Amino acid sequence: MGAMRAIWSGSIAFGLVNVPVKLYSATESHDVDMHQVHDKDGGRIRYQRKCEECGEVVEYSEIEKAYDDGDHRVIITKDDIEALPAEDDDDIEVLQFVPSDQIDSIMLEKSYFLEPTSKTPKAYLLLRQTLDDTDRTAIVKITLRTRTRLAILRTCGKMLMIQTLRWADEIRDVDFKGVNSKAKIGKKELEMAATLVESYSQDFEPEEFEDDYQVELRKLIDAKIEAGDALDLEETFPDEDEDDDAGGEVVDLMEALRQSVSKSRESKKSGSKKSASSEKKSDSKRSTSKKKAS
Repeated sequence: MGAMRAIWSGSIAFGLVNVPVKLYSATESHDVDMHQVHDKDGGRIRYQRKCEECGEVVEYSEIEKAYDDGDHRVIITKDDIEALPAEDDDDIEVLQFVPSDQIDSIMLEKSYFLEPTSKTPKAYLLLRQTLDDTDRTAIVKITLRTRTRLAILRTCGKMLMIQTLRWADEIRDVDFKGVNSKAKIGKKELEMAATLVESYSQDFEPEEFEDDYQVELRKLIDAKIEAGDALDLEETFPDEDEDDDAGGEVVDLMEALRQSVSKSRESKKSGSKKSASSEKKSDSKRSTSKKKAS
């Protein structure tokens, strides 16, 4: 597991079967760490928790929480929080198994990997195989950092993982006027839209994508380290020429679809030409090296 540190340990309670596990955060941020400074002298900005009643700077250990609805104000202490039930439950309780397609992705929050900790992880493997074979997702309850959370338990490759869920009343109920429009969608428009979808269709490979903002930010930081105040921003980040027809608004939906399909096909052709030319170059390099060797 390297530098990964377990943030919870306990068992999955699956009927009378107990599956001992450790829980690890499945994701981490790749953002460049930065802090705030005063623009005048570069001094670090520090935040202080100041009491508006007495003006004192308050230590975190002396801070409690309060609920205020305008008419009532109630202070909730740490002892009050600790007195709440279900605080120290060390079980992931399986509540039910549901068809996997019933889990709407809007409900998903954080993801965690589960490591089997038993010397004989047969129960872990059995649960994993059962979830795969039945195409079911387990709905579970887990107490994390003093809060009882609803979550799903599912497979991820060879591992079991849980993803915490938002509660049903946390999903906003909205009714936008536009979605109830009676606008007629023509057969030709549907066919052209389907063609456009097909022209963009391929397998999703997450590794092909990168966070452009973080890449450019790292480039800026490196350039500033090297050039300091003499950095020329326009030279470091030259404006890219926009396409001649970019930005022109296409009012007709059918025409917009046609142009989109045409552009997608052209980009695919140019992409395949580039890959073909790079393959030719690599082939010629190989043949040249073979000649030299012979």
